[in-house]
Amino acid sequence: MTQASESHNGLPTEIPSCALLQLLANSLVLSQTAPYLSCYDVLNLAATARPFRFLVYHTPNVFRRLELGNVKTAQFDIDAIDRGGETWRNVQLDENLTEDDFYSGPLRGIFSNLRRMDILRDVQVLSLDGLSVTAELVHDILVDPAYSVRILSIRGVKNLNERKLRGALQYACRSSRPRGTPRLKGLYVFGPRDTVPALAAAHEGSGSSSPTSPATVATAWNNRSQKALSDALAEEPEAWYVRRGSQFPHRISSEWASTLVACSGIVSFDSVLCTGPRHFNSPAWGTVNTEALDAAASSTAPSVPHFSVATHSLGGCASCGAAPEGWTVWGEEVVASRRESDGRRTSESCMTDLARFPLLAPPPMHSASLRVAMCPAGQTVRSRLPFIPTVKQQKARFIPRCFDCIRDRYCGGCHRWWCESCYIGPRASSPGGYAASSTGPDSVSSPFPNTSAASDDNAGLVSKIRDGVCADGKCSLGQR
Repeated sequence: MTQASESHNGLPTEIPSCALLQLLANSLVLSQTAPYLSCYDVLNLAATARPFRFLVYHTPNVFRRLELGNVKTAQFDIDAIDRGGETWRNVQLDENLTEDDFYSGPLRGIFSNLRRMDILRDVQVLSLDGLSVTAELVHDILVDPAYSVRILSIRGVKNLNERKLRGALQYACRSSRPRGTPRLKGLYVFGPRDTVPALAAAHEGSGSSSPTSPATVATAWNNRSQKALSDALAEEPEAWYVRRGSQFPHRISSEWASTLVACSGIVSFDSVLCTGPRHFNSPAWGTVNTEALDAAASSTAPSVPHFSVATHSLGGCASCGAAPEGWTVWGEEVVASRRESDGRRTSESCMTDLARFPLLAPPPMHSASLRVAMCPAGQTVRSRLPFIPTVKQQKARFIPRCFDCIRDRYCGGCHRWWCESCYIGPRASSPGGYAASSTGPDSVSSPFPNTSAASDDNAGLVSKIRDGVCADGKCSLGQR
């Protein structure tokens, strides 16, 4: 057999003789298929033959998305760090080994191999969920020019020092940073790891070997398809825009708020800042009497910080159907003002700051764009044309709040809540409370001039929430 030569378009002549090669020779097909395969499988494909190697290593975006959570060599299963004389990956553990070198050793070894194979520079979406990730490793991803990661997922990782991570993020987003840095634009860090539904076995409950007859094969694949469909239907609703209530299974440190403020407009996260009227960043800040709210709050309620990370997604207020700060609407255009050279201020329509929107799980499969990572299901990535909602397609919107801003006014069962303009709090008319009136025990002095004076929602005598659920006892648990 003569040695194969390359055609004028740079592709080996073996491609037309193989159906799989002919299919993968289409760069669009290969780049859209590769994200569903593990890095191990893609490299094995490249090792099968020279034409496959040519396609894998010379097609753009094959390694654009890299998920290492299911790679065996990336797992960290060592418990202790100071076992003298023990060898780990052919490296002697001694006193010169730093903590970061130890805990990030598996991933640094993989990144070193990818850099040597000239693959690391192509990775734009990197998922390290559940692995051993240190703050120093994330710092290297932020500042090292060898990395081109734009979206990073480190949810549920081990050995991560969050204090050092926050410092690394604030340093990377400092005002004196070099131009064009950091390359990282999105970070998944607060949410839980993505659950991968397991397909049912071809012969669930049977001890027979692999099927041989066409009928048996058809039955096996039909069962697997039904199981896959059931798993897809059983998936949780989309975070923030569909799923109401708490969005995270664990508590988020209050120190993350200053990091989100420092990274605003530079790096986005899978959460946003709370927009309650008590925070400085809220559009409704200064429009609500915070003294009345503090006086009507429960005795155990702490003071609300200037900035806070949103942990709950809410719908409209149970009374007015909205919120003092308004909705966070995907694709909504805002009017931004700018000052001209002559001092006049003009207004122009522009897209809303992306810092208002959270990253949605899972990380995008075929793009490294922030808009794609933030775009809710059924919505357009760019809303340049006027959006006309239909019966089947409405605007995706939600109200982000921290727990301090919904304390004593949110039901954890049915997710109903009452905004600050409609309901002051459970102690609004208690002895010594802000709203206590000298004219009688049933009269309430409302601090909100724009609300109805006769509204029962501001009475305070009838508490809306008791022990975290509706006080009227009509809460429908589990309603979304």
